[in-house]
Amino acid sequence: MRSVRREALLAGLGSVALAVLMTWPTLRHPASTVPNDTYDPLAEVWMASWGGHALSTAPLRVFDGNTFWPLADSYAFNDTLLGYAPLASLGGGMTGALVRYNLLFVLAHALAFAGAYALARQLGCRPAGALVAGAAFAYAPWRLAHDGQLNVLSSGGIPLALAMLARGHGYGRVGWRPDRARPAWVVAGWLVAAWQVSLGFSLGLSLAYVLLLAAVVAAAGWLAAGRPPLPRRLLAADLAGGGAFTAVAGLLALPYLRVIAAHPEARRGAADVALFSPPLAGYFVAPEQSRIWGAAHAVARARLRWPGEMALLPGVLVLTLALVGLFVGSAPVRRRIGLGAVVLCSVVLGLGTSLAGGRYTILPMQEHLPGWESVRTTGRLILYTTLALGLLAGYAVTALQDRLPRRRPWVLVTLAFPLLVILEGLGHVAHPAVPPFPAALRSAAAPVLVLPSDGFHDAAVMTWSTQSWPRVVNGSSSIEPRQITALRRQVAGFPDTASVAYLRRLGVRTVVLLPGYAFGSPWEGAQRRPVDGLPLVRQQVSGGDWVYHLNR
Repeated sequence: MRSVRREALLAGLGSVALAVLMTWPTLRHPASTVPNDTYDPLAEVWMASWGGHALSTAPLRVFDGNTFWPLADSYAFNDTLLGYAPLASLGGGMTGALVRYNLLFVLAHALAFAGAYALARQLGCRPAGALVAGAAFAYAPWRLAHDGQLNVLSSGGIPLALAMLARGHGYGRVGWRPDRARPAWVVAGWLVAAWQVSLGFSLGLSLAYVLLLAAVVAAAGWLAAGRPPLPRRLLAADLAGGGAFTAVAGLLALPYLRVIAAHPEARRGAADVALFSPPLAGYFVAPEQSRIWGAAHAVARARLRWPGEMALLPGVLVLTLALVGLFVGSAPVRRRIGLGAVVLCSVVLGLGTSLAGGRYTILPMQEHLPGWESVRTTGRLILYTTLALGLLAGYAVTALQDRLPRRRPWVLVTLAFPLLVILEGLGHVAHPAVPPFPAALRSAAAPVLVLPSDGFHDAAVMTWSTQSWPRVVNGSSSIEPRQITALRRQVAGFPDTASVAYLRRLGVRTVVLLPGYAFGSPWEGAQRRPVDGLPLVRQQVSGGDWVYHLNR
């Protein structure tokens, strides 16, 4: 047990240190920059902070965010990242929100590595093989295209939960051993899975179905084994843990169901899926951020309709090792076949409508399985492809280690494989500066509308709102509520009689105009439009911005 604890400590500390290096320079200026770009990350800065703020101020209304005012359940317009709420105590205001986001960005990589390492060790990989599995899962080249999407990167709870559940049920290197069952680990595994779902259904939905499928397979295996007696404490742990998981998932699903009912545009159809469905060739193309393959795959990447979602290379070395591991890996044949089946099934589903129009794969799932009607980016099932490939690659390295003499030169040979997998995951990710907090917002009485308003600029407004959490009309999400579309159309002529009357009826008290961001928008030059006779007071503040106080 001392050896296990020592290894767990080293794996945890090592995963954090590696994450800091692989994501550098994320922590160089965490209070003023974000990874990748200033679109999705700025919306997610708000998402990662709102949960903690709401739970400490109005826990019964946590899903009624301060953005998209006056729409209800705006926190459910995106993945919530609610599971990060306990970290809300790490600083306040916009600076605290930015630092928190950058820390979470680094820790998400660390947990992905540690979770996959733990799963590989539980399933019989030696340390070198587990390092390969961890590196393959956490630093696959395709992840570099998602460095602006913390909800996609936050996947470490999936392999960690599977590792805990496997350990708790006595499933390890040689298969199922009921005498090694540990009910406490079962409960812990279910709770980690519930925490993963609390980060969002982009990954949580597929995890729920994976766990359901695993339960069905386990039940079939139990029946095939002649229904051997099961420890009562194990059954109780599954009932308690599974019940907690189901309760959390069900409660979190309620606001999303309300959103789909109130906003039909949130429901995804075949056309939405087709837009993001990758071709099979996409699984062999790296994103442009890859230092090793980015330039080499430029021509192939140009053929992809949506490279950010369709460049899905798991890694050339990982693919090679996984192929070796499938045939001569150290795991039992049945397990290797099972992992190969996971790769095949996840690729087939990930292709979406690119395979036979999706008529026999993803579209029936959208029609008949709860939750799938909100899915449009099927390529994100690459997560399970990568995890299975990483385990097969780990088994290949473990088999090599079993066959080599345990002397230092040969140990270094086996340790070279995880290092090479890590190197293949190196990327160059931009870290742009966050637009500074506008002084005009300090004197703006809520509810407030910030112009210009569109999906891009509203992401910055969401981050700015973390300064003091005013109610703002602006909002950016994966769906655009028709009410927001209508509002932007109605106020395109602001300030004029029609737009001011519309905003007053809506209940907006202040409009903040930022001319420096308005180039090319309907509000370019709006500060020069006359306001004589309008029921408002116009005020210019430092920096050239304008505040319009609407008299009520």
